Amino acid sequence: MSAVAMEQRKKIHPHKFTLWVGIGSLLMMFAGLTSAYIVKRNLANWQTYDLPWFFWISTVAILLSSVTIYMAEKKFKQRDMKKYRGLLLVTVILGVLFITFQVLGFLQLWEKQVTLTANVSYSFMYVIVSLHAAHVLGGLIALIVLYAKAFGTKIRVYNSVPVELVSTYWHFVDVLWIYLLIFLILIR
Repeated sequence: MSAVAMEQRKKIHPHKFTLWVGIGSLLMMFAGLTSAYIVKRNLANWQTYDLPWFFWISTVAILLSSVTIYMAEKKFKQRDMKKYRGLLLVTVILGVLFITFQVLGFLQLWEKQVTLTANVSYSFMYVIVSLHAAHVLGGLIALIVLYAKAFGTKIRVYNSVPVELVSTYWHFVDVLWIYLLIFLILIR
């Protein structure tokens, strides 16, 4: 392999670099929100709450979706498009289930009078969890686009970069949810 080709292999794809910059920005945003949560919990009127059990079910859904997107990426690289499409569809379904269970969790909270404006502690939880759900929704849109492209009739150029980008982002929102869930359990 020539020196130029070796140097090219060491460089990160520009889209991957952009994704990592975006992930870094999101990490800083959630770090800021969770830091503010920690500071504000010393207020006299801070109230604790129990997380709804639907949040636990949503956690299972997003963890399973991380497994299926990983397997889908492998199948894409093996050019097994039938299994790739199937695993991608399962990932989309699990992502939709995650969002659905999150909404059901918020409905459980509302039934217990844990509303967005009832207390500052509740407001923080709603903002943090809702922002995460919004990012999962963005990932779902990307997954749906990948799924639609998997049925394209154009000549296939098995470029794995889009699949790798969506997979990386999906794993990120998965790990972020685990962090947020642990944070909300431990720091109430």
